[in-house]
Amino acid sequence: MRSVTYSMSASLDGYIVGPDGRFDWTAPDEEVFRFWIDDIRGVSVHLLGRRLYETMLYWETAAQDPSLDDAQLEWVALWNPLPKVVFSTTLSAVQGNARLASGGLAEEIERLRAEPGEGEIAIGGATLAAEAAALGLIDEYRLMVHPVLVGGGTPYFSRDERRVDLELIETRTFSSKFVYLRYRVAR
Repeated sequence: MRSVTYSMSASLDGYIVGPDGRFDWTAPDEEVFRFWIDDIRGVSVHLLGRRLYETMLYWETAAQDPSLDDAQLEWVALWNPLPKVVFSTTLSAVQGNARLASGGLAEEIERLRAEPGEGEIAIGGATLAAEAAALGLIDEYRLMVHPVLVGGGTPYFSRDERRVDLELIETRTFSSKFVYLRYRVAR
């Protein structure tokens, strides 16, 4: 069965967006960007909330930007054809290789898990991930910790006070002092 993973960058104090709505501190250096390029290769479909979808729309036309380097062009070549499912109550249409979710999150994940093929079902966006976590649908948490304290904002983990036991399966420290943590949900 295909696993469901939640991967996002977060500040050391656990936020994906600061209290001012900014996330400029999440810009990856070359080494971290290469890591994300390699990571997306294992994804077969990406589930996104509206805000993350709108942020990632940049990549739909980024290939036309002559200032993109080889790594950014490689990301575009991997990201754009990747199937995406967008969960939104306000959007009526989406662009690129995306579709609006036709059902609830649990139903979409169940349907995607039943499809033949390999590759992970990735979830992006704190609100969508919080819903998936509350339903017990997340198999792995993948967290890129940035060396910054932002003091509040949108948390990586929902604050639903539900206990979830995790098994550490991978760590990696980057030369820029970013730290990657990968945990599997203990079932």
